[in-house]
Amino acid sequence: MLAKRIPSILPDLTFEEALEITKLHSIAGILKNDTGIIKQRPFRTPHHTISPISMAGGGRIPKPGEISLAHYGVLYLDELPEFKKETLEVLRVPLEDREVTISRMCARLTYPCNFMLIASMNPCPCGYYGSSVKKCTCTKTAINRYLAKVSGPLLDRIDIKIQVKPVEYQELEKSYLGEKSKNIKERVNKARKIQQKRYEKYHIMCNSDLTPQLIEKYCQLDNKGKCLMEKAYSKLNLSARAYTRILKISRTIADLDGKENIEMSHVAEAIQYKMGN
Repeated sequence: MLAKRIPSILPDLTFEEALEITKLHSIAGILKNDTGIIKQRPFRTPHHTISPISMAGGGRIPKPGEISLAHYGVLYLDELPEFKKETLEVLRVPLEDREVTISRMCARLTYPCNFMLIASMNPCPCGYYGSSVKKCTCTKTAINRYLAKVSGPLLDRIDIKIQVKPVEYQELEKSYLGEKSKNIKERVNKARKIQQKRYEKYHIMCNSDLTPQLIEKYCQLDNKGKCLMEKAYSKLNLSARAYTRILKISRTIADLDGKENIEMSHVAEAIQYKMGN
């Protein structure tokens, strides 16, 4: 339910983005005849039985796969460990390069795939590990085997990890009105405009597109932030990839907070998201 609402708070599509999405859907043959330019960000939810070819793209005449059809939108994988390991592994390079190259005897094609990956999974096969509501019936071996279905390198490419606790009945019973997507989207659009203006001469639109050189320039930390990052890097055994992604997340949190410089609180929040605490 939460994942399906993510597109409602994502930044507005630019004309160039809408045009790219429309081209990909047209090439895939799924664009309806009465559809003009696609104006909504894609939300793709493939079933866990999907093959690696359907995920990455291919066929006798290579066509875009799910990762390209989710370009500038969301790719949602429910019950992540249930997907075939070879299917999940094809995500690793596209998540880094934001494009996928498909080679066949008749052609070699490259499609863009700049998508937001959202995945959900249970903490164990029965779903109750760590729950205060019901006792977990899984053995330690079964839990480790279940979690091992998702490789470390793939998890390292996921920027934000959140543990969701079961909702109590009293919470469901409350007539609580949450913040509307429209209001959240206004903040997101404001942060995106800050980033577009900051990077306009580099022809990139957001913090996730930053190169190592631009990270060094625009993700500078103060002394407190550097000290916190140094401790986290050594104590949490972070990879170089995790380090740069934490800097990008910190920069984004600062933009949403309306701050020109990254503060220690932004770094702390980014580290917490990355480690899934």
